[in-house]
Amino acid sequence: MELAEAIRYKDQTAGQIPALKHILLEDQIDFPLFYYEKLEQTGMVKHGFTTRAGGVSEGIFSSLNLSFTRGDREDAVRENYRRLANALQVDNGSFVSSDQTHTTNVLRVGKEDICHSRFSERKYTDIDGLITNESGVTLITFYADCVPLYFVDPVHHAIGLSHSGWRGTVGRMGKVTIDKMQQEFDTKPSEVICAIGPSICQDCYEVSEDVADAFCTEFAGRENEILIGKGNGKYQLDLWRANEIVLEEAGVLKEHISVTNVCTCCNPKLLFSHRASHGKRGNLAAVLALK
Repeated sequence: MELAEAIRYKDQTAGQIPALKHILLEDQIDFPLFYYEKLEQTGMVKHGFTTRAGGVSEGIFSSLNLSFTRGDREDAVRENYRRLANALQVDNGSFVSSDQTHTTNVLRVGKEDICHSRFSERKYTDIDGLITNESGVTLITFYADCVPLYFVDPVHHAIGLSHSGWRGTVGRMGKVTIDKMQQEFDTKPSEVICAIGPSICQDCYEVSEDVADAFCTEFAGRENEILIGKGNGKYQLDLWRANEIVLEEAGVLKEHISVTNVCTCCNPKLLFSHRASHGKRGNLAAVLALK
C-alpha cells in the first residue's frame, strides 16, 4: 500500500496539509513524516508528525509506536525512537517529553530535562505543553486523536509544542502556550508561526451535551463555527476550528496558522486513533526542535 495514495484528506480543495515526506533510512526503510511548509520556511526548526509506518512494533502497536506506557516491548519502542531521531537528523539523546494528563500546564525545558531512559527521569508531572529556546533539545508530545499545536517564534528563536484535547481546547491551551512563551522569551503573538496537527475531525468526533455546553460557554457567540447538534444530547465538535479561533483570539495572524485536513480517525490504518481502535493502539508523536 502506498501511504501517500491511501491517506484520506478531509478537504481535497485545500491541498495536502500537512504534506507528507518519505525519508529513506538505512536498509531502505521508508519513514514517512508529515510536515508543515510554513514551519519549514522559517529555516530554524526540524519538525514532523509521525504515522504508524516505519517502525518495528507489532500487533496493535504496529509499527511506529512511540509510547513506553501502553504495553509495547521496550526494545521495540527504543528502536522506533532511534529511527525517528535519524529521520529528523536529531540526537537520539535529545528528546524532552510531555507528561500528558489533559491539563493546560506549560513548562519551559532545556538540556537538563533530557531523558535517556523511558522518560522515567522526568522531574515534572502533569505537563501538556513544552517550550524552549535551546538548540539540542527535541520536544515531543503524543497523540491518538487529540490536537498537536506547534509554535515557532522566529524573532526570539523559541519554540513550543502542546497537546490539546477537548479539555485543553476549552481551556485555550494555544493561548496559554503563547502567554508562557511571551513570559519566558518576550514572544509576540503576531510574530508566531503556528500549526494545528493531524487529529480527529468534526465528522468523527461526537461529544455529549456537557462537553458541548463547556464549549458554548467558552466560545460564546461562535458556537455555530464549532458545534453541530445531532439531537438526543449529541454534538459533532470541530477541534480544528476551535483551536484556530483560540490562536486568532490570542493574537496570532490568520496567515501564520496552518490548519490540518488529516483526520486520525478517518485513517486508522495509517494513524493511531483511540476512537477508531477502541483504545487498542500505540501513540503517534509531534516533534519539534531548533536547528
